[in-house]
Amino acid sequence: EVQLVVSGGGLVQAGGSLRRTCAASGFTFSSYDMSWYRQAPGKERELVAAIASATGSTNYADSVKGRSTISRDNGKNTVYLQVNSLKPEDTAVYYCRAWGTGLYFGNVYWGQGTQVTVSS
Repeated sequence: EVQLVVSGGGLVQAGGSLRRTCAASGFTFSSYDMSWYRQAPGKERELVAAIASATGSTNYADSVKGRSTISRDNGKNTVYLQVNSLKPEDTAVYYCRAWGTGLYFGNVYWGQGTQVTVSS
């Protein structure tokens, strides 16, 4: 059974930091590009950050660039998202997504959302 279990949400004050964790199981994690998305109330889901499976290269949305770090530990089947200097506009439900590469191309898995609320 494929699972992406997200943890690390919560309420935090503006200027603070939060680290989200997405623990994967049931698929070959190292062969999947991993990414974090978020969806704020009334808005579409948007990409926050992504990390490639093979190279570990990363990319970030402009809104979080310079204050966020996405990382992965293939030995633990886990991807992380650290966001610093949080702003009220970071308030959203955050999701992790796995996108298959190579033999697994076309497979897409989503974790459950975790609410992050940033108070001003």
